[in-house]
Amino acid sequence: MAQQVNGVLERFIRYCKVGTPSDPKNEAETPSNAAEFELADMLADELKALGVEDAVSDDHAYVVGHIPASAGSEDKPCLGLIAHIDASYDAPAMGVEPRVVHYEGGELLLGIVNGQDITLNESNTPGLSKLAGKDIVCTDGSTLLAADDKAGVAEIMELVSRIMADLSIAHPRLAICFAPDEEIGHGCSLLDLKAYGADIAYTVDGEEIGGVEYETFNAASAEVHFRGHEIHPGSAKNIMVNALHLFEEFDAMLPASERPEHTDGYEGFYHLCNADSNCAKANALYIIRDHDRAKFEARKAHMERVAQLMNARLGQDRVELKIRDQYYNMAEVIAEHMELVDYAKASFEACGYTPKVTPVRGGTDGSQLSLRGLPCPNLSTGGFNFHSVREFIPVYALEDMVDVLQNLVGRFA
Repeated sequence: MAQQVNGVLERFIRYCKVGTPSDPKNEAETPSNAAEFELADMLADELKALGVEDAVSDDHAYVVGHIPASAGSEDKPCLGLIAHIDASYDAPAMGVEPRVVHYEGGELLLGIVNGQDITLNESNTPGLSKLAGKDIVCTDGSTLLAADDKAGVAEIMELVSRIMADLSIAHPRLAICFAPDEEIGHGCSLLDLKAYGADIAYTVDGEEIGGVEYETFNAASAEVHFRGHEIHPGSAKNIMVNALHLFEEFDAMLPASERPEHTDGYEGFYHLCNADSNCAKANALYIIRDHDRAKFEARKAHMERVAQLMNARLGQDRVELKIRDQYYNMAEVIAEHMELVDYAKASFEACGYTPKVTPVRGGTDGSQLSLRGLPCPNLSTGGFNFHSVREFIPVYALEDMVDVLQNLVGRFA
């Protein structure tokens, strides 16, 4: 039997300690990291202990369970609540040790890592000053926190705990799902939507509290392989082909002004995620993002033209490009279900927050689910600085998001 905890903060801290970074190098397997099973099994056990009788963790680390509607709401549409159990691989995500810190204002030293001060300040975290006097959950700067998306997991679990302890809380039939591998674009791709049974849903996977999101990027990954010809540099004239320089040439033909660090709002980008290169061969992984579908397709076409131009100049195929679409902008689906956005905004307002509807500069499981026929906008968790060792979440945001979710499910009842 899973250990029972009281309160969303305790749940959150315990979930964060289970290291679950998804692994882009093992994306053919779901989950990509076997460690995700540990958290999935823990959550399924907790759901059962709370009284969710059909809770299960399956062979791919999807956790699903259902809660019957409160009296009088049995005929209402089934509402799904979804969060993901994997953490980002962009920063160290194993051995996470969350701690609660009372932030008194100014610059906050999280820790010293390899002789470098890891700090929070208004420069790297705009709006930090408004949190002065609040308790926050953070790490010592050596790992990320994994509030993305274990905060969402903890908030949904705490809501389940409330409802199962008091079935008079108004709610329609609820379908709970915790999914693996969202960070590598897999997310809910293997979720059996018929068995899941939700008619509409929300992911709880956003950042600062108050956020409501229904526009996401169109997204693709691009693997580029460069094949050089290595020879002793003393005998290299007219013979050597340096794969490092091929990589440099390719990257230089992607507009530097369209990198993530130079874009905002609805502006798309090309992002070089990592590279492994030497004279003989080089491999690079990019992601391509744009809210506009036509511009998204144009970005992919541009990368293809660059590869073709280089191969034509070289007289042989030394540049191999593989593009894989990951998800698409869910706005076209949610546009037909704007009541989901209106209900979410009303719930934030009822709990004392001004809702902020913004385009997601990323994606959520809702992107894929919406295009599969399950309308699914995204809600905030309350976190800051996702994918970073500076990630943190205010304690009040964890607690208040549970109230928001309770208010929201009541509206569907």
